[in-house]
Amino acid sequence: MRISVVTFPGSNCDYDTYRVCKSRGHQTKLIWHKDSDLEKPDLVILPGGFSYGDYLRCGALARFSPIVKEVIAFARKGGLLVGICNGFQILTECGLLPGTLMMNENLHFICQHQYIRVETEASPFTQGIGKGKVMDIPIAHKEGNYYIDPEGLKQLIANDQILFRYCDKQGNINIESNPNGSLDNIAGICNKQRNILGMMPHPERSATETVPTKDGRWIFAAIENALE
Repeated sequence: MRISVVTFPGSNCDYDTYRVCKSRGHQTKLIWHKDSDLEKPDLVILPGGFSYGDYLRCGALARFSPIVKEVIAFARKGGLLVGICNGFQILTECGLLPGTLMMNENLHFICQHQYIRVETEASPFTQGIGKGKVMDIPIAHKEGNYYIDPEGLKQLIANDQILFRYCDKQGNINIESNPNGSLDNIAGICNKQRNILGMMPHPERSATETVPTKDGRWIFAAIENALE
């Protein structure tokens, strides 16, 4: 599988993502934001970090990078696209995913292990994991509070676009298990066509032998199976 990981000024999870993909045996390349060629990937990943220092608004400046035009074209042709943390923010700014990511409810940066629950297997990012499976995947953000208007939320639910929700260790969805105030405990969504994933938790930080939790591997494995 060929994977392109896009690097923006301020990205800080690009190499982590690159390393995980390489360790799983994939042809992986780092693509600079000023490039205009994604180099024919099967999968594109927009990694976490603080693109352009999060100035103006998270992801607002990155959307104007030259490579983003190619990312949008790739996704609109049905290519698999994943945005992690800041990558999720960029996807909403580009209009590839609905909603927005606001300041955390407590107005603080949060960095911790977090349980999330798989809400559907009907996507290439979750197939085979098991609906209701609880995974321990770290979060690290200050603007991870997902919001969408009431009609938009209805559409997400009706179209089965909510892939992950924040939960506790037992899989319960409640206020106590919501780390940032996200509407309906939403941690990750996909588009209607189901080829674009945006999620705030970091699967690349829980997918190697050197970290305490390895649940991020489930997501990478699902994508690999979808592209076989």
